[in-house]
Amino acid sequence: MAVELGHLRSEELEQLYEAFPLIALLIAGADGDISDAEIEWSKKITHIRSYKMKADLKVFYSEVDDRFYKSFDHFRDLMPAGVKERTEAISERLSKINYILAKLEPETGAKLYKGFVTFAEQVAKSDGGVMGFFTFSREEAGLLNLPMIDPIVSSSEEEE
Repeated sequence: MAVELGHLRSEELEQLYEAFPLIALLIAGADGDISDAEIEWSKKITHIRSYKMKADLKVFYSEVDDRFYKSFDHFRDLMPAGVKERTEAISERLSKINYILAKLEPETGAKLYKGFVTFAEQVAKSDGGVMGFFTFSREEAGLLNLPMIDPIVSSSEEEE
């Protein structure tokens, strides 16, 4: 586990791990159709992050990768089938990570927040567009910035 996350309780870490399959389900299901392409691309992105991320969050993303399919399937079975109801349930669950992100060093919180948003964008781009990539639906567009998660910007990002 990353040193930056070492002070979190196990339940809090679990909520952060679960954020990625929840985001995948939220974005993939926004248009009412959760495609295999969106699920596979989501898994691929978590896998790539498990070895491409900088050392400080590499172990975290490795855990996300290890748990992704099982968590995704669990949440797909658990969440309501209707798009509106599912979106509300996932949004409520994701909003609960705000207090966890606030407990982290701003730099770490900002990295995780940015990771959530870029992950949502990747899921949205996975189905549609040119050869299946690079576009997203109107329904997905309304959720891409993950309005239920409070933005965190580190001082180093503000300077760029």
